[in-house]
Amino acid sequence: MTAPVIAVALGDPNGIGPEIAVAVATAPSVENDASRLVLVGDAVVVRHYADGATVRLVDPADLPAAAPGTIDLVGAEALEPGAFRPGHCDAASGGATVAYVRRALDLVQNGHASAIVACPHNETAVNAAGIAFSGYPGLVADLTGSRRDEVFLMLVGGGLRIVHATLHERLADALARLDAPLVAKAARAMRDALIALGIKAPRIGLFGINPHAGEAGLFGDDDDRVTFPAAAMLREEGVDVMGPQGADLLLTSGACDGFVAAYHDQGHIPIKLLAGRASSALTIGAGVLFASVGHGSAPDIAGRGLADPEPLRRAITLLNGGQPAGEATR
Repeated sequence: MTAPVIAVALGDPNGIGPEIAVAVATAPSVENDASRLVLVGDAVVVRHYADGATVRLVDPADLPAAAPGTIDLVGAEALEPGAFRPGHCDAASGGATVAYVRRALDLVQNGHASAIVACPHNETAVNAAGIAFSGYPGLVADLTGSRRDEVFLMLVGGGLRIVHATLHERLADALARLDAPLVAKAARAMRDALIALGIKAPRIGLFGINPHAGEAGLFGDDDDRVTFPAAAMLREEGVDVMGPQGADLLLTSGACDGFVAAYHDQGHIPIKLLAGRASSALTIGAGVLFASVGHGSAPDIAGRGLADPEPLRRAITLLNGGQPAGEATR
């Protein structure tokens, strides 16, 4: 059986993305993985980091047999001559980041790849290119024609999986935007993603917005208006839901396959505390398996041979239906 193809978009070409992508693509262990890796980006960037490996430009519709010591690359030529400058944050690298993701999505939509792993982006660089950008979920929503309020970020790490109902916005704006349908959409997207990753009957935990999920109105009525109606709505649909409960209590229950956080820090802090840069990030709800790493493009060390490819390897393992090393499942 032919191994499924994972398209690896290079991320910000002036960050550490190309370096870790090449490192993973040339690692001996990749030969035994459940998927075939094909990089997507500028050839000049990949060749800079290839370190003696053969870089083979390939037609995604007619992939040649995999060859040891060979990097397969689908070209997405987005950089003007001289724009490849490791360590620099600028509009050219931001525009290239988006071009690589667009090309990778083309591969999936045309049946040439089964999933995408995107290397780290730089939000400042993408916005400098005149592209409104606050992370991969919104970009993937736009490029797939999905509604932004139906595409979410799920972090995976430290034995936890947490999806965020709201993400990169001012906390006051996030709380004003939260309602029961939005929380329910996040929970449904998580359920579908977990099933796609091999969990047949996932149980979803809902974090309360306020401490103790509002303590029956003692700490505000936000949960009475938002999370409790969302939970009731989901249960009527047959979704296995626990909560809402205070996040601190629910996280220690050990009874859920994934959790829905109301806002950025509520979900990011436990994952980053337990897994740090080793966490993986899934964009869910857009109908495509799309993963990234849980860290940034690190321009301060780009091109210096210091970047750790392990988080990218974990993201690939996750898409292969496996559990990253050190993770636990219920």
